Amino acid sequence: MTDTYSTLKVSISGGVAYAVIDNPPVNVLDAALMTDLDRFAGSMSGNDDVRVIVFDSADPDFFVAHGDMRIADDPESFAALALAPEQDPFLNPMMRLHERIRTLPQITIAKLRGLARGGGAELLSAMDMRFAAREHAGLAQPEDRMGIIPGAGGTAYLPGLVGRARALEIILSGKLIDATTAERIGWVNRAVPGAELDHVVDTLAARIAALAPGVARATVEAVDAAAASTADGLRKANELFGQLFSVPAAGRLGQAALAAGAQTRDGERRFEALIDGLG
Repeated sequence: MTDTYSTLKVSISGGVAYAVIDNPPVNVLDAALMTDLDRFAGSMSGNDDVRVIVFDSADPDFFVAHGDMRIADDPESFAALALAPEQDPFLNPMMRLHERIRTLPQITIAKLRGLARGGGAELLSAMDMRFAAREHAGLAQPEDRMGIIPGAGGTAYLPGLVGRARALEIILSGKLIDATTAERIGWVNRAVPGAELDHVVDTLAARIAALAPGVARATVEAVDAAAASTADGLRKANELFGQLFSVPAAGRLGQAALAAGAQTRDGERRFEALIDGLG
Protein backbone atom coordinates (compact mmCIF):
# COMPACT_ATOMS: atom_id res chain seq x y z
CA MET A 1 0.00 0.00 0.00
CA THR A 2 1.27 3.44 -0.92
CA ASP A 3 -1.42 5.27 1.03
CA THR A 4 -0.48 6.37 4.52
CA TYR A 5 -2.89 6.74 7.42
CA SER A 6 -2.52 8.22 10.87
CA THR A 7 -4.92 5.79 12.57
CA LEU A 8 -4.71 2.63 10.43
CA LYS A 9 -2.01 0.13 9.60
CA VAL A 10 -2.75 -1.50 6.25
CA SER A 11 -1.10 -4.46 4.54
CA ILE A 12 -2.11 -6.75 1.67
CA SER A 13 -1.21 -10.40 1.17
CA GLY A 14 -2.72 -13.12 -0.99
CA GLY A 15 -5.79 -11.15 -1.99
CA VAL A 16 -6.55 -10.18 1.62
CA ALA A 17 -6.19 -6.63 2.96
CA TYR A 18 -5.56 -6.26 6.68
CA ALA A 19 -6.61 -2.96 8.26
CA VAL A 20 -5.53 -2.58 11.88
CA ILE A 21 -7.11 0.30 13.81
CA ASP A 22 -4.57 2.20 15.91
CA ASN A 23 -6.01 5.40 17.38
CA PRO A 24 -4.84 5.77 21.02
CA PRO A 25 -5.77 5.99 23.76
CA VAL A 26 -8.91 3.88 23.23
CA ASN A 27 -9.59 3.85 19.47
CA VAL A 28 -12.40 6.41 19.62
CA LEU A 29 -14.23 6.77 16.31
CA ASP A 30 -13.25 10.40 15.86
CA ALA A 31 -12.80 12.56 12.76
CA ALA A 32 -9.27 11.27 12.16
CA LEU A 33 -10.27 7.60 12.29
CA MET A 34 -13.44 8.16 10.27
CA THR A 35 -11.47 10.00 7.60
CA ASP A 36 -8.86 7.25 7.41
CA LEU A 37 -11.51 4.51 7.24
CA ASP A 38 -13.28 6.45 4.50
CA ARG A 39 -10.07 6.88 2.49
CA PHE A 40 -9.21 3.23 2.94
CA ALA A 41 -12.67 2.07 1.89
CA GLY A 42 -12.51 4.34 -1.13
CA SER A 43 -9.19 2.83 -2.17
CA MET A 44 -10.64 -0.68 -1.85
CA SER A 45 -13.86 -0.06 -3.78
CA GLY A 46 -12.19 -0.41 -7.17
CA ASN A 47 -9.41 -2.83 -6.22
CA ASP A 48 -10.10 -6.14 -7.97
CA ASP A 49 -6.94 -7.70 -6.57
CA VAL A 50 -8.31 -7.61 -3.02
CA ARG A 51 -11.10 -10.13 -2.37
CA VAL A 52 -11.34 -9.92 1.45
CA ILE A 53 -10.74 -7.19 4.03
CA VAL A 54 -9.96 -8.13 7.64
CA PHE A 55 -10.39 -5.39 10.27
CA ASP A 56 -8.49 -5.67 13.53
CA SER A 57 -7.30 -3.45 16.37
CA ALA A 58 -3.81 -2.72 17.64
CA ASP A 59 -5.34 -2.35 21.12
CA PRO A 60 -6.33 -5.74 22.60
CA ASP A 61 -8.78 -4.08 25.00
CA PHE A 62 -10.71 -1.96 22.52
CA PHE A 63 -11.72 -2.54 18.92
CA VAL A 64 -13.37 0.89 18.72
CA ALA A 65 -14.50 2.22 22.09
CA HIS A 66 -17.41 4.25 20.63
CA GLY A 67 -18.07 7.41 18.65
CA ASP A 68 -16.30 10.59 19.69
CA MET A 69 -18.43 12.19 22.41
CA ARG A 70 -16.96 15.58 21.53
CA ILE A 71 -19.29 15.61 18.54
CA ALA A 72 -21.98 17.02 20.84
CA ASP A 73 -19.82 20.09 21.45
CA ASP A 74 -19.36 20.83 17.75
CA PRO A 75 -22.14 19.19 15.73
CA GLU A 76 -21.57 21.51 12.77
CA SER A 77 -18.02 20.26 12.22
CA PHE A 78 -19.23 16.66 12.45
CA ALA A 79 -22.03 17.28 9.95
CA ALA A 80 -19.53 18.92 7.58
CA LEU A 81 -17.26 15.85 7.34
CA ALA A 82 -17.13 15.02 3.63
CA LEU A 83 -17.26 11.23 3.96
CA ALA A 84 -18.62 8.71 1.44
CA PRO A 85 -20.18 11.30 -0.90
CA GLU A 86 -21.75 8.55 -3.03
CA GLN A 87 -24.03 7.56 -0.15
CA ASP A 88 -27.40 9.10 0.74
CA PRO A 89 -26.67 12.79 1.46
CA PHE A 90 -29.44 12.87 4.06
CA LEU A 91 -27.48 10.45 6.28
CA ASN A 92 -24.98 11.74 8.83
CA PRO A 93 -21.25 11.22 8.07
CA MET A 94 -20.87 8.19 10.36
CA MET A 95 -23.84 6.47 8.74
CA ARG A 96 -22.44 7.23 5.28
CA LEU A 97 -19.06 5.80 6.29
CA HIS A 98 -20.61 2.60 7.60
CA GLU A 99 -22.72 2.25 4.48
CA ARG A 100 -19.60 2.67 2.33
CA ILE A 101 -17.98 -0.16 4.29
CA ARG A 102 -21.13 -2.31 4.23
CA THR A 103 -21.40 -2.03 0.44
CA LEU A 104 -17.74 -2.67 -0.39
CA PRO A 105 -17.29 -5.29 -3.14
CA GLN A 106 -14.92 -7.25 -0.89
CA ILE A 107 -16.00 -9.58 1.92
CA THR A 108 -15.39 -7.74 5.20
CA ILE A 109 -14.51 -9.64 8.37
CA ALA A 110 -13.75 -8.27 11.83
CA LYS A 111 -11.58 -9.66 14.61
CA LEU A 112 -13.05 -8.49 17.91
CA ARG A 113 -10.59 -9.02 20.76
CA GLY A 114 -11.86 -6.43 23.23
CA LEU A 115 -14.77 -3.99 23.54
CA ALA A 116 -16.85 -2.17 20.94
CA ARG A 117 -19.67 0.10 22.00
CA GLY A 118 -21.88 2.61 20.20
CA GLY A 119 -20.27 3.65 16.91
CA GLY A 120 -17.67 0.90 17.31
CA ALA A 121 -20.36 -1.75 17.55
CA GLU A 122 -22.16 -0.20 14.58
CA LEU A 123 -18.96 -0.30 12.53
CA LEU A 124 -18.75 -4.02 13.31
CA SER A 125 -22.41 -4.56 12.44
CA ALA A 126 -21.82 -2.98 9.02
CA MET A 127 -19.32 -5.71 8.14
CA ASP A 128 -20.17 -9.03 6.56
CA MET A 129 -18.85 -11.17 9.42
CA ARG A 130 -17.56 -10.79 12.96
CA PHE A 131 -15.49 -13.21 15.07
CA ALA A 132 -14.88 -12.54 18.76
CA ALA A 133 -12.39 -13.59 21.42
CA ARG A 134 -14.47 -15.52 23.93
CA GLU A 135 -12.62 -14.37 27.03
CA HIS A 136 -12.61 -10.59 26.63
CA ALA A 137 -14.78 -9.38 23.73
CA GLY A 138 -18.00 -7.47 24.29
CA LEU A 139 -20.44 -5.25 22.37
CA ALA A 140 -23.02 -2.70 23.44
CA GLN A 141 -25.33 0.02 22.15
CA PRO A 142 -25.50 2.31 25.21
CA GLU A 143 -26.92 5.38 23.46
CA ASP A 144 -30.45 5.15 24.88
CA ARG A 145 -28.99 5.36 28.38
CA MET A 146 -27.38 8.63 27.35
CA GLY A 147 -30.56 10.24 26.06
CA ILE A 148 -30.17 9.51 22.35
CA ILE A 149 -30.49 6.48 20.05
CA PRO A 150 -27.80 4.70 18.02
CA GLY A 151 -26.87 7.19 15.32
CA ALA A 152 -24.47 5.27 13.10
CA GLY A 153 -26.66 2.43 11.79
CA GLY A 154 -27.36 0.26 14.82
CA THR A 155 -31.15 0.47 14.58
CA ALA A 156 -30.95 -0.53 10.90
CA TYR A 157 -28.28 -3.24 11.10
CA LEU A 158 -29.14 -5.07 14.31
CA PRO A 159 -32.65 -6.36 13.41
CA GLY A 160 -31.20 -8.21 10.42
CA LEU A 161 -28.51 -9.79 12.59
CA VAL A 162 -30.34 -10.66 15.80
CA GLY A 163 -34.05 -10.08 15.07
CA ARG A 164 -36.35 -7.24 16.09
CA ALA A 165 -36.99 -8.27 19.69
CA ARG A 166 -33.34 -8.82 20.54
CA ALA A 167 -32.32 -5.62 18.75
CA LEU A 168 -34.75 -3.73 20.98
CA GLU A 169 -33.40 -5.49 24.08
CA ILE A 170 -29.80 -4.64 23.18
CA ILE A 171 -30.54 -0.99 22.45
CA LEU A 172 -33.06 -0.27 25.19
CA SER A 173 -31.06 -2.01 27.93
CA GLY A 174 -27.68 -0.62 26.92
CA LYS A 175 -26.03 -3.63 28.55
CA LEU A 176 -22.68 -5.05 27.50
CA ILE A 177 -23.17 -8.28 25.54
CA ASP A 178 -20.39 -10.80 26.11
CA ALA A 179 -18.92 -12.76 23.20
CA THR A 180 -20.65 -16.04 24.03
CA THR A 181 -24.07 -14.38 24.16
CA ALA A 182 -23.30 -12.36 21.03
CA GLU A 183 -22.59 -15.62 19.21
CA ARG A 184 -25.79 -17.24 20.49
CA ILE A 185 -28.02 -14.38 19.32
CA GLY A 186 -26.20 -13.84 16.02
CA TRP A 187 -24.38 -10.55 16.60
CA VAL A 188 -21.08 -12.33 15.96
CA ASN A 189 -20.51 -15.41 13.83
CA ARG A 190 -18.49 -17.23 16.45
CA ALA A 191 -16.85 -16.70 19.81
CA VAL A 192 -13.55 -18.56 19.87
CA PRO A 193 -10.64 -18.71 22.32
CA GLY A 194 -8.56 -15.57 21.91
CA ALA A 195 -5.48 -17.60 21.07
CA GLU A 196 -7.34 -19.09 18.08
CA LEU A 197 -8.89 -15.88 16.73
CA ASP A 198 -6.17 -15.10 14.19
CA HIS A 199 -6.09 -18.66 12.86
CA VAL A 200 -9.88 -18.88 12.50
CA VAL A 201 -10.28 -15.57 10.69
CA ASP A 202 -7.13 -15.72 8.59
CA THR A 203 -7.93 -19.24 7.40
CA LEU A 204 -11.46 -18.20 6.42
CA ALA A 205 -10.18 -15.07 4.67
CA ALA A 206 -7.69 -17.10 2.65
CA ARG A 207 -10.38 -19.61 1.63
CA ILE A 208 -12.67 -16.82 0.43
CA ALA A 209 -9.84 -15.03 -1.40
CA ALA A 210 -9.07 -18.27 -3.27
CA LEU A 211 -12.60 -18.58 -4.70
CA ALA A 212 -13.11 -18.07 -8.42
CA PRO A 213 -13.50 -14.38 -9.39
CA GLY A 214 -16.99 -13.04 -8.80
CA VAL A 215 -18.23 -15.93 -6.68
CA ALA A 216 -17.98 -14.25 -3.26
CA ARG A 217 -19.62 -11.03 -4.43
CA ALA A 218 -22.42 -12.97 -6.14
CA THR A 219 -23.02 -14.90 -2.91
CA VAL A 220 -23.42 -11.66 -0.95
CA GLU A 221 -25.76 -10.15 -3.55
CA ALA A 222 -27.96 -13.25 -3.61
CA VAL A 223 -28.17 -13.46 0.19
CA ASP A 224 -28.90 -9.72 0.50
CA ALA A 225 -31.63 -9.91 -2.12
CA ALA A 226 -33.37 -12.62 -0.10
CA ALA A 227 -33.59 -10.22 2.87
CA ALA A 228 -36.20 -8.25 0.92
CA SER A 229 -38.23 -11.34 0.05
CA THR A 230 -37.69 -15.00 -0.75
CA ALA A 231 -38.99 -14.43 -4.26
CA ASP A 232 -36.53 -11.59 -4.88
CA GLY A 233 -33.74 -13.71 -3.45
CA LEU A 234 -34.55 -16.63 -5.74
CA ARG A 235 -34.71 -14.43 -8.83
CA LYS A 236 -31.40 -12.76 -8.02
CA ALA A 237 -29.72 -16.06 -7.21
CA ASN A 238 -30.99 -17.55 -10.49
CA GLU A 239 -29.57 -14.59 -12.43
CA LEU A 240 -26.17 -14.74 -10.72
CA PHE A 241 -26.01 -18.54 -10.88
CA GLY A 242 -26.55 -18.41 -14.63
CA GLN A 243 -23.83 -15.81 -15.07
CA LEU A 244 -21.27 -17.80 -13.08
CA PHE A 245 -22.24 -21.16 -14.58
CA SER A 246 -21.38 -19.83 -18.04
CA VAL A 247 -17.82 -18.96 -16.99
CA PRO A 248 -15.29 -21.60 -18.16
CA ALA A 249 -13.79 -21.92 -14.67
CA ALA A 250 -17.02 -23.42 -13.36
CA GLY A 251 -16.96 -26.18 -15.96
CA ARG A 252 -13.30 -26.93 -15.33
CA LEU A 253 -13.86 -27.22 -11.59
CA GLY A 254 -16.82 -29.53 -12.12
CA GLN A 255 -14.82 -31.81 -14.40
CA ALA A 256 -11.89 -31.79 -11.98
CA ALA A 257 -14.19 -32.77 -9.12
CA LEU A 258 -15.57 -35.70 -11.10
CA ALA A 259 -12.07 -36.82 -11.97
CA ALA A 260 -11.10 -36.65 -8.28
CA GLY A 261 -13.96 -38.94 -7.28
CA ALA A 262 -17.10 -36.81 -6.95
CA GLN A 263 -20.31 -38.79 -7.35
CA THR A 264 -18.64 -41.96 -6.14
CA ARG A 265 -19.36 -43.37 -2.70
CA ASP A 266 -15.81 -42.82 -1.48
CA GLY A 267 -15.54 -39.35 -2.98
CA GLU A 268 -18.81 -38.17 -1.49
CA ARG A 269 -17.79 -39.31 2.00
CA ARG A 270 -14.80 -36.91 1.84
CA PHE A 271 -16.33 -34.30 -0.44
CA GLU A 272 -15.06 -31.20 1.42
CA ALA A 273 -11.48 -32.47 1.34
CA LEU A 274 -11.93 -33.44 -2.30
CA ILE A 275 -12.95 -29.99 -3.45
CA ASP A 276 -10.33 -28.34 -1.25
CA GLY A 277 -7.73 -30.30 -3.19
CA LEU A 278 -8.83 -29.06 -6.60
CA GLY A 279 -6.45 -26.08 -6.38
